[in-house]
Amino acid sequence: MLALALALALALALAACAQPLRLAPDDSDVVLARAGVAPLAAPDPTLRGPHAVRTLVYGSGTDRRRRAFRDSVTLRTASVDATPFVSMEPGMAASRRKYWGFDAKAFPVNGRVWYPEGPGPFPLVLVVHGNHDPEDFSDPGYAYLGEHLASRGFVLASVDENFLNGGLRNENDARGWMLLQHLAAWRRFADSVDGPLRGRVDLGRIALMGHSRGGEAVAVAAAFNRLARYPDDATVTLPNGFGIRALVAIAPVDGQYRPAGQPTPVSDVSYLLLHGSHDGDVSSFNGLRQWQRVRLTPGTPHVKSAVWMYRANHGQWNTVWGNRDNGRLSARFLALDALVPAEDQRRMARAFVGAFLEATLRGRREYLPFLRDHRQGAAWLPRAMYHTAYADASVRALATFDTTIDATRGDAPGVTLAGDSLSTWKLAELPMRWRDQTYRTWGAWLGWNN
Repeated sequence: MLALALALALALALAACAQPLRLAPDDSDVVLARAGVAPLAAPDPTLRGPHAVRTLVYGSGTDRRRRAFRDSVTLRTASVDATPFVSMEPGMAASRRKYWGFDAKAFPVNGRVWYPEGPGPFPLVLVVHGNHDPEDFSDPGYAYLGEHLASRGFVLASVDENFLNGGLRNENDARGWMLLQHLAAWRRFADSVDGPLRGRVDLGRIALMGHSRGGEAVAVAAAFNRLARYPDDATVTLPNGFGIRALVAIAPVDGQYRPAGQPTPVSDVSYLLLHGSHDGDVSSFNGLRQWQRVRLTPGTPHVKSAVWMYRANHGQWNTVWGNRDNGRLSARFLALDALVPAEDQRRMARAFVGAFLEATLRGRREYLPFLRDHRQGAAWLPRAMYHTAYADASVRALATFDTTIDATRGDAPGVTLAGDSLSTWKLAELPMRWRDQTYRTWGAWLGWNN
């Protein structure tokens, strides 16, 4: 009773300090009217496709907590030893063995699959959740994407990593490594003589999609996919060489894992980033740091696009997580009335993810203008305010300020910078709104007096 009374007292005190809800005026009716912007001659990516959808489950067949991964397994998988990537105190390892029936020595390779009827082969998409209450299982929360994308001719697997959730820290390398273990299993599924997926999966056209910590994990997996050895312990070999062409990061963290102490490098894959302004967990647009680091070699077909949606939160991308980003008693007391309806947020995801996968896994380049300018697909989107950033392999930066301390010179040869009558002219890091963090990129700060 005392604990309850203290919690209520704290809630009342914080509520008394809460500021009244204020929202920016919504100009979406004007912006999405497409003044001067021609609509695309491309099918609406939010509409269900022509394929009937089938489902199956793969996994250990021995799962203590998940009936589907115990009783409904169509394809059985072997467990994997993740001890090089996960550090647990003895007490934590014991408690996890008691609850799950295993520890890091025997992580299961479990997944839920939605796939199209028909001979294929179809592109493969893996989606992985982030950190959440481990007993409130996260992997079913992307069924809406599985059903939708399978109807449009993609195979989607929602990866179970609930056993990595809870009190673990610095485990995002394990999350990325587990994705590669799933791809290794998919190689076996596709080669199985009598398996239901034989001939249906194109392993040369793979996308990895992740949410929250899973959004960082997909970048880690893409980086590991180019390596033979684990950068933090080169005695450990890595599964690699998979046909990963595209990454989707939904409200991702960045820097919770740093390979060999460095920012995760990603190159020559397409990259889509989605984030919401009212994210009550990853409060800043963290994924822009990874977006900036994605390198696109000239002459390659890869693109990168970042989309920010006003009033979208952290959890509504997953139907299990919902709208309370920080749990029932949040010290932030989220203004839930400010959020876009959950279905609008998921419709936005279907629009951008669908268009991105059509463009990058199927070569449907007619969708690229939408990834560059959301107004060109205005009819596909819920009424909300958006900001986008876009680049392809043809972009050449004249000045980025990330590799120089000279405010008068750019990156490209012969580029010089000059100013006149400025009261402020300096190079500085771009700050995030979250505490003292930065985007780890530099800009030129200019100011002048009227």
